[in-house]
Amino acid sequence: MLDHVFTDAISALRDAFEAAFLERQPFEEHFQSDVLLGDLTWETSYGLPGEGEPPRVVAHITFDWPSWSQAAYRRWYVDDELEVRPAIEMEIVLRVQQLAAPVDPEQVYAAMPQSSPLIGDDRLERAGLTTEVSHPDPDGDPLDFAAEYAVEITYEGLYELAE
Repeated sequence: MLDHVFTDAISALRDAFEAAFLERQPFEEHFQSDVLLGDLTWETSYGLPGEGEPPRVVAHITFDWPSWSQAAYRRWYVDDELEVRPAIEMEIVLRVQQLAAPVDPEQVYAAMPQSSPLIGDDRLERAGLTTEVSHPDPDGDPLDFAAEYAVEITYEGLYELAE
């Protein structure tokens, strides 16, 4: 069920990111429906302005509107009963890439908060850190011999709908 609640959450996120002067990445937005389960998923990416393709700093955002939550919302909307609060599952992955040197995870953890500001009644919690090393192809461009490094930190949680 494509409901206004889910599209309103998407619109609110778009408005917030655009008000912060972040650029939506072209061809990075996807809206998917799981035909078997009924879950809806929306994914997009935003980067810092003027950084080119791909940007060095990018946020990958995923919203899931699971079928159990859609059913809870429908029941609340139709029967005016709220047994289980409907929720949108949220994940934000902040990625910094094209780095010249390896990243010290302790410095990243020190710079990034444990949780997000309030989103509804709750916060997104820091879920993990990933570091990456990209090695150039030895048979490729002879001038491209430097490894590149990247780091990702993930925040996830629920946005529970209130009455």
